[in-house]
Amino acid sequence: MPDDLQRVVDGVGPRLRALRNRHNRTLEQLAEVTGMSVSTLSRLESGQRRPTLDVLLQLSRAYGVPLDELVGAPAIGDPRIRPRPVNRNGVVWVPLSGPAGGPRAFKQVLPVTAGNKDQLDLQTHEGHEWLYVLSGLVRLAVGDKDFELSTGEAAEFDTRVPHAVANAGTVPAELLILFGPQGERVHLKARTV
Repeated sequence: MPDDLQRVVDGVGPRLRALRNRHNRTLEQLAEVTGMSVSTLSRLESGQRRPTLDVLLQLSRAYGVPLDELVGAPAIGDPRIRPRPVNRNGVVWVPLSGPAGGPRAFKQVLPVTAGNKDQLDLQTHEGHEWLYVLSGLVRLAVGDKDFELSTGEAAEFDTRVPHAVANAGTVPAELLILFGPQGERVHLKARTV
């Protein structure tokens, strides 16, 4: 067993004893709550018995603490995202979530549209999209319907339906957008011809 793993295992017993003392419980009281024997609990605290997951889960529930606290799990690293904005055809995309699977969150900054504001390039792709207008005025076309969304409004839609989003105001518009990997691929990685 690697040294760091052995240290974690060796530290469980003392943590269990300290937690029991902090809760002012005797081994007998803890045995009543968990259904474990006093000798089992004593051997766990002294390190004479290795805890199993089911034992740790029972103790976690009895004390009302996360399992991490019982095993002394290492602190979680820095949770902050260090976004690297992407400028795609004048639209700025700022990733607000990591690249792990599942839905992705982005802040999108739409510049003021020059030229014909009636002409939208409708797109379709697999997935579902949710957007929230942080500031500005946004035009959303979904299928044959057109909507105008202002600050504080949200919309969600199936992205297999032709859709487009454009700035409908006179200042840049900012959106919060959530979509799955398919949407990210279409919006950020596809090449225009």
